[in-house]
Formats: sequence, structure tokens, C-alpha cells
Amino acid sequence: MPIQTFITDKERKACQKVADAFAELYDQIDIVVKDAGKYGFVKLYCFEPGYGFYKMTTFTNSKDLFNDLWQTWWHEQVFTLAIGTPLLDLDYPDILRALPKKKQRKIMAKKTYFKKKCR
Repeated sequence: MPIQTFITDKERKACQKVADAFAELYDQIDIVVKDAGKYGFVKLYCFEPGYGFYKMTTFTNSKDLFNDLWQTWWHEQVFTLAIGTPLLDLDYPDILRALPKKKQRKIMAKKTYFKKKCR
């Protein structure tokens, strides 16, 4: 029986670049992205001491991995800015809109920064 591979070599290289580009995120929150061989890349999250990671998502497409990690990074930044303020009662997009324009641009410019790191 032939061994089935779920990710191409090209996508594996692209996913590794994405995983490396978001390395700073792994230090901020309890997630990690690892190469799972023929299965693709796995995002492990929701770490519980004494138990380990109890949630995971598998990716075989670098664009999907990028979008997921971007959303995770974006939510973490917006949530962190809202802590201790009335903004915490708002949805993420509303929190972002309530921030000064300069701060909004700085957050959104980070997407371009991550894309460049993936090249």
C-alpha cells in the first residue's frame, strides 16, 4: 500500500516560512506550530499545565495557515489593548475602530510585515 502524503513539498516549505514568520506570536500566547510530516503543519493551542495542548488544527495550505495565524495575532493585539478599558465590552473590529488611527494603521501594517517574512 503506497504511503499517502497530504501536503506537497512546495506547501511544506511555504508553511515552514509562515510558521517561522509568526515565531514572535508563540512567545506571547500558548500556541506553537510544528511540522507534522506527511500530514502538514499542526497548530497546537490552549495549553494546560500538567496536561499539554488540548486543541489543534492541521494545515496543508500555507495561505490557510497564514490567515489563521494572522487572525490569532490580530485578536491577541486588539484584546491586549482593550484590557482594563471599556473597550473590552466591544467586538474585536469595534475595538480596532475605537483606537486612534495611527494605532490602527500600525496594527494593520503588521500583516504586510508578516507577508514579507514569509517570502
